[in-house]
Amino acid sequence: MSTQMRTRERAAWQTIDSGQLLLIATAGLVVVVAVTQVAAVGLEQADVAVIFGVLIALGELFRMVMPGNREVAPIASVGGIGYALLVGIGPEGAPPDAPLGVVPAVHSPLQVMAVTAVGMLVGSLPHVAVGRTPRLDAMARRLFTVAMVALCFRPLLSLRLDWQVLLGLMVVVVVASCLCDVMIAALIRAEAVRARFGIAMRDEIRAKIALCAATSATAMLIAVATTVMGPAALLVFTAPILVTQFAFRRYAGIRATYLQTVRALSRVTEVGGYVETGHSRRVSRLSVAMGRELGMSEEELLELEYAALMHDIGQLSLGDPIPGGATVLASPTEQRRIAELGAEVIKQTGVLDRVAAIVQLSSHPYRTGHGEPPSGEQRSGEQRSGEQGAAAADRPVSPPLASRIIKVANAYDDLVGDSADRDRGAAVLERLRLDSAAEYDPAVVEALSRVVDRRPRL
Repeated sequence: MSTQMRTRERAAWQTIDSGQLLLIATAGLVVVVAVTQVAAVGLEQADVAVIFGVLIALGELFRMVMPGNREVAPIASVGGIGYALLVGIGPEGAPPDAPLGVVPAVHSPLQVMAVTAVGMLVGSLPHVAVGRTPRLDAMARRLFTVAMVALCFRPLLSLRLDWQVLLGLMVVVVVASCLCDVMIAALIRAEAVRARFGIAMRDEIRAKIALCAATSATAMLIAVATTVMGPAALLVFTAPILVTQFAFRRYAGIRATYLQTVRALSRVTEVGGYVETGHSRRVSRLSVAMGRELGMSEEELLELEYAALMHDIGQLSLGDPIPGGATVLASPTEQRRIAELGAEVIKQTGVLDRVAAIVQLSSHPYRTGHGEPPSGEQRSGEQRSGEQGAAAADRPVSPPLASRIIKVANAYDDLVGDSADRDRGAAVLERLRLDSAAEYDPAVVEALSRVVDRRPRL
């Protein structure tokens, strides 16, 4: 048993990229320095530190995984950033000359990092105890976000600034920390999945902007409320982020349920003997990798994955299964019939119409000939010249990128299957290149070639 555990641990570390290792190592060094400094000089205002540490630990305990396999801990982030932004701990017992009329919070930036790190560690122990290994890179990013806020904001408290100025500085520092976190996450994701940095950055912004806004606003609210009302404010003003976390957890659960349902549906053709075992999964993985290579966004990749998993569902309508399920060997008419029937099945879900459209067009060749001029009904109410209609009729029509990707990935897997023979794969790629003048998109075929070359790494 211990040998199996060591094997899993080695496999987990081998999947970590160099950027993640650098981030984790740097975070570990920061933790060692911060804890050593606090141990040497003692814990300032220990009761407040313990309260925020408990909040951070609870946040790590209730962390969740968002779409895109992003691990987040909103409550822990709120606790850490709120502690970094804390100006005071209430008016009770404040000296007459105290700034802002409250007991000043005198903890240092290093104490903020130490309390955050210890809280995160304590909150992660139950996960480790049940075999759920924490995402060290995600924890490191959360720690760096808190550290950045603490290092930028806490030295400003010695300037005795007015509340309006402090609030403005809070906003600036928190926004900068969010952007820094998004940038680091995009760099790591771009290296991990071999996506373009610009695409990864856009995806991270879309995925995190709402949660980052909620987390930052709640952290500022807690810092201000605790300064004015004392530590009791934590119990009241943590509620908004609890509601937000519940909403995001529900959204993530719905997305996960969709994907599980699609995966289960895609196995129907395998169980029925219409396609080879693992065909849909292999086509899906190839398609997603090719989509990343071609710069598709995360939302587009999700639709591509759904469509790739269900691209052969139309084969259930066949009286006699195609040998080996290789639709690439079927006639063009039969391929279109299978795709159209599959699209009709997918449309019955009522929520995957765009996926159905991708599947329907996945059997069409790259160059489908010439477009047809708009019908009289389509032209009604529109002013179009005869020249424009003629130009439209002569313009070549091409299926969407997702459909072209699935067509290439399906053809490759139909001819290669689960074989690891690189010569066979190279021969199939050459065949696809020869047919790329009209049947397959040359750019997609070259993307497949790059993905296949990296297959040992994948």
